[in-house]
Amino acid sequence: QVQVVESGGGLVQPGGSLRLSCTASGREFGLDVMEWHRQAPGEQRELVASITSGGTANYAPSMKDRFTISREAGKMTIYLQIASLKPDDTAVYYCHYRAFEIDTWGQGTQVTVSS
Repeated sequence: QVQVVESGGGLVQPGGSLRLSCTASGREFGLDVMEWHRQAPGEQRELVASITSGGTANYAPSMKDRFTISREAGKMTIYLQIASLKPDDTAVYYCHYRAFEIDTWGQGTQVTVSS
């Protein structure tokens, strides 16, 4: 009922910045939460940030400084701005859509930070 597609990943030099996009399409619920997670090689998937349909954003404690989540008002499109990228930020970044009984993940977009 809901499809999620991420974009914007790529190869970035340390210290650079990147903006990831995520669009959910299909049935609209009005009230929902959209999240960014990431999974580094050999690591568990971890939450980066979330944002509600009302625009309330929350961040994992370690992600508050360089990550900014935003959302287009009234739409199921969110962004993740990442500043001062580090090699440790290398991961697949996933978008997650949640609304009532709906729980949908995107395929992920690869972010590689390397010189």
